Amino acid sequence: MISDFKALTSTCHSQESPPRKFSKMADLMNNDVFLAFSTYATIVVLKMMFMAPLTGYFRITRKAFSNWEDTAMGKKNPEDRKKMLQTNPDVERVRRCHQNDLENIIPFVVIGLLYAFTGPDLSTALLHFRVFVGSRFIHTVSYILALPQPSRGLSWIVGMITTFSMAYRVLTTALLL
Repeated sequence: MISDFKALTSTCHSQESPPRKFSKMADLMNNDVFLAFSTYATIVVLKMMFMAPLTGYFRITRKAFSNWEDTAMGKKNPEDRKKMLQTNPDVERVRRCHQNDLENIIPFVVIGLLYAFTGPDLSTALLHFRVFVGSRFIHTVSYILALPQPSRGLSWIVGMITTFSMAYRVLTTALLL
């Protein structure tokens, strides 16, 4: 019995044959579609994360805060602090852009991961990932700079269609009801 255990553990720890579950993980890490997804998902998540400090920047430069404690920066007079408790159109625009990122990037990451597991062609996957990322950057620039419509609307719909296209592939490839 001990010799069986030693044989089993030596097989599991040998360099020649890693355990099955680890070889599948290694296969995934060597999959070009998964690596492309990881790259583009990271780019849009970082872009989304950048929106929080951008909101802070707009709050500070516009002196428009929503919390009393945030108004204490350099101001001691309660009346001056009260004036800083305000909404500002520029701050609200950045906040809405950030909210839109949350509503669109999170579904892209989840569906894109599932899509990568369906084994799509690399060129098709890259097209999906690049179009989505490009649409989100165009959407942000359109939103922050208040470019005329339909620039923002078109960039949003292109990203949505891309995500729905990946979802369609997931459902038609792996549908088990």
